[in-house]
Amino acid sequence: MRLRLLAAAFFASFTLAAGAMWIDEYKSGIIWPMPPIVDAQPDKAPSDAIVLFDGTNLDAFNGGDKWEIADGAATAKGGGLTTKEKFGDCQIHVEFATPAEVKGKGQGRGNSGIYLMGRYEVQVLDSYENETYFDGQCGSVYKQQPPMVNASRKPGEWQTMDIIFTAPKFNDDGSVASPAYVTVLHNGVLLHNHFELHGGTSYVEAPKYKKHADKEALNIQFHGNPVRFRNIWLRENIHPLVGQPPTAKEEKKDDEPKGEEKKPEDKKSEDKK
Repeated sequence: MRLRLLAAAFFASFTLAAGAMWIDEYKSGIIWPMPPIVDAQPDKAPSDAIVLFDGTNLDAFNGGDKWEIADGAATAKGGGLTTKEKFGDCQIHVEFATPAEVKGKGQGRGNSGIYLMGRYEVQVLDSYENETYFDGQCGSVYKQQPPMVNASRKPGEWQTMDIIFTAPKFNDDGSVASPAYVTVLHNGVLLHNHFELHGGTSYVEAPKYKKHADKEALNIQFHGNPVRFRNIWLRENIHPLVGQPPTAKEEKKDDEPKGEEKKPEDKKSEDKK
């Protein structure tokens, strides 16, 4: 009996304490649109993606007639690929495999590249136990920034490259209104986190910006090596939702008429009554 009384007393005190701890929920008041539903299944492009290569054909590119397609993969040959469609801000997914038979060294081994807007390169290279300059190894922003880490797999193994790209904006006079940014993940490992590009990437000159259109083609480089690619897709829906701000509460104005204050003589006359 005593044990039951103690348990009841504890429960009552806990309930009172919980009630005392209750706080009001913060609500921003912003009216948000419903986030679009995207079907994202393993090993498939998201439902809102633009599929550039699904293993069957390279019709989305110019130059694809020179590449060889077999077993769901396209092997680089005879020149690079250039998308027929043009893109600005986007998320890009690419899967690639450098040649299983190792030939060459440094930049001559499994070399390719993803050229955003045709001028901002994220390097593709066989960087597994292959020394080269750090800002030219796999996943680097070519000649501008080495990757944080080397996440390369062995030659011949399939790898993933995921890029989130923010295109630069230019003023009418050609000056940069806002620079380009990239976030890069190689095999799921972060290599660059919102890195600010200093301009176009080049082997022969320092990076610099040159005004261009808001949307440009994506290029996949052929550097003389038979690098294989598969599952290439792109998403343009990468901008944050914009909500409707709450209506501001009307505040009482200082100049609103106030009740008239009675004069001392008026108060005296009221007292006599």
